[in-house]
This record gives sequence, C-alpha cells and structure tokens, in this order.
Amino acid sequence: MAARIQSMTQGNPSKLIFTFALPLMAGNVFQQLYTVVDTMVVGKYLGVNALAALGAADWLNWMMLGIVQGFTQGFAILMAREFGAGEYGRLRNVIGSSAVLSALFSLLLVGVGQGVARPVMILLQTPKDILPDALLYLRIMFLGTPVVMAYNLLACILRSLGDGRTPLEAMAVASAANIALDLLFVMVFHWGIAGAAAATLIAQLVSGLFCLYHVGRLELLRLERSSFRLRAGEALPLLALGAPMAFQNCIIAIGGMIVQSVVNGFGVVFIAGFTATNKLYGVLEIAATSYGYAMITYVGQNLGARQHLRIRRGTRAGLIIATGTSVVIAAVMLLFGRIILSGFISGTPQEVEQAMSVAYFYLAIMSLSLPVLYVLHVVRSVIQGIGNTTLPMVSGVAEFVMRTSAALYLPAVVGEAGIFFAEPAAWLGADLILVASYFFVSRRTLREEAEL
Repeated sequence: MAARIQSMTQGNPSKLIFTFALPLMAGNVFQQLYTVVDTMVVGKYLGVNALAALGAADWLNWMMLGIVQGFTQGFAILMAREFGAGEYGRLRNVIGSSAVLSALFSLLLVGVGQGVARPVMILLQTPKDILPDALLYLRIMFLGTPVVMAYNLLACILRSLGDGRTPLEAMAVASAANIALDLLFVMVFHWGIAGAAAATLIAQLVSGLFCLYHVGRLELLRLERSSFRLRAGEALPLLALGAPMAFQNCIIAIGGMIVQSVVNGFGVVFIAGFTATNKLYGVLEIAATSYGYAMITYVGQNLGARQHLRIRRGTRAGLIIATGTSVVIAAVMLLFGRIILSGFISGTPQEVEQAMSVAYFYLAIMSLSLPVLYVLHVVRSVIQGIGNTTLPMVSGVAEFVMRTSAALYLPAVVGEAGIFFAEPAAWLGADLILVASYFFVSRRTLREEAEL
C-alpha cells in the first residue's frame, strides 16, 4: 500500500502530472458512468418528465456537493504541504482535525438542505408537474450528505499523498454497485426517481468504505485519539483554505440555479434536452477535474519542500497537457455527440426530435469552448495549491456574474439559444481573473531561489 504514495517533488513535472491525473481520470469516468446510467435509466424508463425533474434538481444538488468538495479539497492543500515537508506528525493532526470539521459541517448541511429544498425549487419556478419528483430526489440526496463528505475527505487524503490509484479503484467498485442498484431499484422494484437517488448514495458509501480500508492500512497515518482534537493551529488554517473554496462552489451553483430558473420557463421538452447535455458536462470536465487534483497535489507538495521553480515548470506543463486533452475531447463530442445523447432521451418522435435539437446545439457550443474550461481548472488549482483560496473565490464571483448576465439577457436578445452561452461566458470571466491572479501570486509567493 505504501508503494502507492508518491512524492511529486522530484522527477519530470509533465510525466508526474499526467501519470497522477490518469488514474483520477479513469476514476472520474467510472463516477460519470454511474451518473450517466442514472440519467439513462430515468430518461428511458421513467420518461421525459422524470428526466426533467432530475435536471431541475441538478444545480441545488451540485451546490451541496460543491460545498462538500470545497471544504475537503481545501483541507487537502494543507495535507499535501505537510507531506511534502516531511512533517508527518503535523500531517496526522491535520487529518484528524479535518475529520472532525467534516463531521460537523456534514450534519449542518443535512439540516440546511432539508430546510431550503422546497423554497428554492419554488423560487426557481420548477414546473408543478415535476416538482414532487425533484423534491423527493433532493431530500434523499441531502440525507446522505455525511456519506458524501466522508468519501470526499478520504479520497482527498489519499490524493494529497500522491495516491491516485486507490480513488480509481473505489470509483470502479462504486460504479458497478450503482449500475446494479439502479436497474434493481428503478426497473425491478419500481421505486422511481427515489430508487435512482438511493442507488447513488449506496454507491458513495461503498466507495467511502473502500477508501477508509486503504487509509487504515497506511502506517504513516496511524491516528491517535489526540489527533482528533480541534486545535487552533490546524483548525484555523484548514477553515481559511476550505471555506473560500466551499463559498466559491456555492456561488457558482447559485449562478447555475439562476440559469436553471430561466430554462424552466422554456417547457419540459427543452428542460429534458438541456438536462441531457448537462449530464455530459461531467464527461467533458473529467480530465479537467483530474488535472486540477493533480496540480493541487503537485503544487502543495513542492511548496512544502520549497521547490518553487518546479511549481512554475509544472504550471506550464499542466497547461500544455490540459489544453491538448480538451481539443481531443471536443472533437469526439462533435463527431459522436448525437449518438451519445440519444441514450438519454425518450418520448414521442416529436419530443425526441425537439429535445435532441436542444441537446446537441448546447453540446456543440460547450465542446468548442472546452480549452477555456481546462485553462480555468489548471490555473485555479495552482493558485489554490499555493495556499491562496481567496483569489479563486473571486473568480467564482466572476463566473457568477458572467453566467447570470448571459442567462438573463441573451435569451431576450437571440431567443432560447442564448442560454447555451451562459457556461462559456462564465468560464471566460473566471479565466480573466485567474490568469491575472496567477502572475500576482507568482511574483509574491513563488520568488526564485536567491542564487538564481
């Protein structure tokens, strides 16, 4: 097990980043696979209305997940730094404090989620015929927040130590469980959209237990009871890193919900087509997210080891690899997008034709804009890995402004198709902030060694 731990403070940056990101990509493929299967089972077996309900719940569900991931990814920055510096005692204390904070936040989020679900869905003008299913899905997912938090924290611990293989295996096991449970709960037990939600949560539990088993096997991480005490020396830096990332994801999700409220006014068939492509968003972003995790770990470890020049070299390498990958993914989606989307949509021939037209147009626009998204993930993760999570949070505000402005004004000018440009506009707005922020942080934090 110890062989899976990897120091990223020595060796070729391009090779290290790519080989670390590769299993994360594969793991994300499995994660997206069970998201896609959820959507296909719901769309094909339960119909357009159920698919629209899933889409209407998407952004509020993503906001909760984004808050969870923001906190745990922020915690992982400090873990990677302590590991890179060889401060293993402090690393254990950081992990213990992260576990306590994660438990507290997950319980708080359960209560908040249950309280805001209905008011927010009504505020978003969710159509009455899909509101009950959307609410049912959200309530079940929110009850499972502690499970989602536990998996994300454990996966972040492993990634901060350079282990990308174990999260991959966890996602493979979870994906198989989710697909089997989807078919069982929805198609055999006829539990409807509640079955899809239950299958997802049980799959997350399986992946969390898998990661817990492997974390427990690491001698380096033998935690004692004292490790779980909240000390200001660990808790305050963890909150300083995690809270801005959680807020950033929250702001981005609120922008997404505003977009969804506009989409909800275009009718159920339009919502279904829009949802079909949104479910592929994760597929489009698979490699970007993986490169982001790789850059946070790479930068955090090298910062702890005071290898500042390697951070610069790694940033250049990450940008080259990421943009090249985005071009390949865009080409695949443009060529085979209609075939892929056909697996999500059912209904009358007229409904299918209308939903497919919406879905493919939206997919084409997002695919052509992918290089902008991939630059966003790499540069944002580098800045976060350095330990500055405030400037990426500002970029999240820029995303919010661009996304909501485009969603509210473009449809009035060019019609329904204007909503498709909200995401690319948000990515571009974030990039403008992030690229300037990188040079600012680079000058202040990553000064070259005195002899150079």
